[in-house]
Amino acid sequence: MKIFGDYHTHTVYSHGTGTIRENVESAISKGLREIAICDHGPAHIGFGVKKENFKKMREEIDRLNEEYKDIKILMGVEANIISYSGYIDVDDKIMDLLDILLVGFHFGAMPKTIKDAYRIFLLNRMAKYSKSKAEKARRLNTEALIKAINNYDINLITHPGAKVDINTRELARAAAKRDTALEINASHGFLTVDYIKVAMEEDVKFMINSDAHSPKDIGKVDKGIERAIEAGLSPERITNVIR
Repeated sequence: MKIFGDYHTHTVYSHGTGTIRENVESAISKGLREIAICDHGPAHIGFGVKKENFKKMREEIDRLNEEYKDIKILMGVEANIISYSGYIDVDDKIMDLLDILLVGFHFGAMPKTIKDAYRIFLLNRMAKYSKSKAEKARRLNTEALIKAINNYDINLITHPGAKVDINTRELARAAAKRDTALEINASHGFLTVDYIKVAMEEDVKFMINSDAHSPKDIGKVDKGIERAIEAGLSPERITNVIR
């Protein structure tokens, strides 16, 4: 099993160590046909792309697409869930610049309201010590992602279950209806083998990505492929696998 595109990579525009060009050249050297640059949304404290840089990134990617004819470079963002109403930190102006939209939970993102902050930070922390809090957090986390899927045209939910607990079956069912893929993230370890097995029972698609934060890690997805194989996931269900 081998991927033809890595759709979750970071650059110096957020907290990656390489430039867009360096990520692209690394992808080419590894035989990839496509790569997406998906730095963190602007609400991510310290790591988020500054809003004024999105247009700059779009222009740089357009130039590189003209320069490198043997690879397709996509402009994306790893947007953050900032509200349990399913809102993310990307507005229409940014959305118009994108080729691909990734969304996930990150504790570094600034919540929309105080109530959202309580749920993201405190409730999920208390869930480690209380069964009732854990059940509530799991339900609300799942509902937030499902609402986001229904609010936006999301291509991929990143590392589901890595930051906050979720109901994999409910998320997979909702994602399938909207043609949103679930990520098997080679860096974070999520989806886990068990989560993949549950999600497989729904008609959802998957994608295996590196979540690379340095050019050398572009296309480094062996651990994700291993989990997919162990779970018995058919390559036909994985959107970026060479068939």
